[in-house]
Amino acid sequence: MIESFPKTIRVGKITPVDLLGTQNMNILVTGGAGYIGSHAVRKLIEAGHTVAVLDNLSYGHRAAVPNDVPFYQVDLKEADRIEEILRKHQIQAVMHFAALTSVGESVRKPLLYYRNNTAGAISLLDAMERVGVKRFVFSSTAATYGEPEETPIYETTKQLPINPYGRSKWFVEQILRDIAVADPEFGFMAFRYFNVAGASDDASIGEDHTPETHLVPLVLFAAMGKRENITVFGTDYPTPDGTCIRDYVHVNDLAAAHVLGIEALASGDARFYNLGIGRGYSVKEILDAAKAATGKEIPTVFGERRDGDPARLFANSDKVQRELGWKPQHTDVEEVITSAWRWHTGHPDGYEEPKISLVSNHGIKIFS
Repeated sequence: MIESFPKTIRVGKITPVDLLGTQNMNILVTGGAGYIGSHAVRKLIEAGHTVAVLDNLSYGHRAAVPNDVPFYQVDLKEADRIEEILRKHQIQAVMHFAALTSVGESVRKPLLYYRNNTAGAISLLDAMERVGVKRFVFSSTAATYGEPEETPIYETTKQLPINPYGRSKWFVEQILRDIAVADPEFGFMAFRYFNVAGASDDASIGEDHTPETHLVPLVLFAAMGKRENITVFGTDYPTPDGTCIRDYVHVNDLAAAHVLGIEALASGDARFYNLGIGRGYSVKEILDAAKAATGKEIPTVFGERRDGDPARLFANSDKVQRELGWKPQHTDVEEVITSAWRWHTGHPDGYEEPKISLVSNHGIKIFS
């Protein structure tokens, strides 16, 4: 689908009318115990906002959320409980990260992804509608583009997702468009991006997935001896070094964009932005950068191409830089990998989960 909007939806430069971002807000972050969500929570707090976190902890970590932030282990399908949380904390805006993200798993279990990612978002939006919360920032994905014919990828690039994961997010984007048409007070932004890497500046929070499928942590695991080697799939692509080229965004830069977005939201907004550093890095460049960052050899095995792997995928982010003033601070991939290395070497087994105590509060589990 080509990027287009009904006349009733305002795009482009925002105006101060109905703008919540001029004041500190009460914000609910779904998936706030996850990799990206936990960094966004910190950025929101640094910006002066009051945050509550909702996460079912299927992949998130309670230890990633500051102890003084209200935390609720609630699933997206529990609309009634979400409604209670929205009312209790007088939430004014929602930042939605909670989602399953494995492309391979989505192909094997499509209903799981449509149930969690698409139906879960509908449940959340339903609870918001009951309470009257009109601001929504959606962490989408560049997988909605599928295998685009052009690189870099622009927001106007045709969207043809090729797997259930990409489609589950694309459906939510269409739902948000429809809500914005039906309700002129509703405003949303959706951010699309590819690979996220790195960790917080103090290396206290970072990437901890089970199983891990992302290239940067897998490369670092090989450097740490936690895995035997890393496999490079294909060395004969039409790229300078023959390996695939992909976009990598530092997690703090990604979180900062979401904060800028939620502060800029106004009634009638329906905005879509790509997040990227404007160039891609090849797999071999990632391996070289990891070797430089860690000072260790990366045991590497070279294999055949995987079906469906395009040679180049990276996004153009001129629009978000122009309209929101976002500018990535970490554009050197060695710097990004160095921050990830600090996290992984400081937490070789990931998060050390604390013991959890439950307090009853109107039927909602609160973790302390």
